[in-house]
Amino acid sequence: MEVFEMEDVVKRELYDITVLMGGPSNEREVSLLSGDAVAKALESAGHRVTRADITPRNTSALDRPGMDIAFIALHGEFGESGELQQICEEKGVRYTGSPPRASRLGMDKAAAKQILLRADIATPEWMILEKFHSLEDVGAWLKEITPPVIVKPVDGGSSLDVYLCPDLASRDDALEDLLDTYGRAMVEECIAGRELTVGILGAEALPIIEILPSHRFYDYDAKYADDAGTQYHLNPDLPDDVAQRVKNDAVKAHRTLGCKDLSRVDFILDKDNVPQFLEINTIPGFTSHSLVPMAARQAGMTMPDLCDRIVRLAMQRQMCPSA
Repeated sequence: MEVFEMEDVVKRELYDITVLMGGPSNEREVSLLSGDAVAKALESAGHRVTRADITPRNTSALDRPGMDIAFIALHGEFGESGELQQICEEKGVRYTGSPPRASRLGMDKAAAKQILLRADIATPEWMILEKFHSLEDVGAWLKEITPPVIVKPVDGGSSLDVYLCPDLASRDDALEDLLDTYGRAMVEECIAGRELTVGILGAEALPIIEILPSHRFYDYDAKYADDAGTQYHLNPDLPDDVAQRVKNDAVKAHRTLGCKDLSRVDFILDKDNVPQFLEINTIPGFTSHSLVPMAARQAGMTMPDLCDRIVRLAMQRQMCPSA
């Protein structure tokens, strides 16, 4: 597809790249898989690659002489929430992906939903509960969104600790668990519909993927462990105007939140064919089960093509600050 051809302004130079992976979050194991896949892809594209398991206590990988750019393949806190991006900027290290503010917004599901709602992107009703809220207040607020509901961390990823709650008892159990673990939780209206996701590369939408999980919803096991049950439909059968709206809303979400280079935007398509924004992932996975590489293949890009493209987008953007 012509839209994904490399810009002439960026010469096809080969770079010295540090792939940052691992990190301290509960998504560490997925990040190690993503980082290894990225490193192999970049090596296949001809780049010189160094792998680094980076943590808040050890950022020495960012001081390696001769490095042209860091490819951030960390998921969850520190890597995806803006801290690592801020450290890169303070050290003057070029890096792939979104800047600190957009990374923070992508991790904070409530903040992202609030901003995108103001940008006329539909999203399911939600509320945030915190551990210090009184039982009286919580009881009154919860009457506004009745089961079935989704209960999940406000700033989690990979569908870890996400609960589909069909009744009051399961909702209350999930809330108790998440408030004890995280201190706050999101209760979100559960909308029945088709689950769609759109990868964004640069400022363009990749092909839409419809997810049909074998589980009740697309949870961690369905994402990373279910080789046979979960089905993925590339370019699913949608009316042309609906498919275009899904892509337009995905690009709009990416741009409105200030994301760069790459993201993945998740939707539920409701009974009226309105895409309801669920969340945005500023560092989507690169594992064998991951959706952005799957969509890129549909668009004619191999994994080395995709990773090389991300690097060159970041090199072009950061060499041209006004871009």
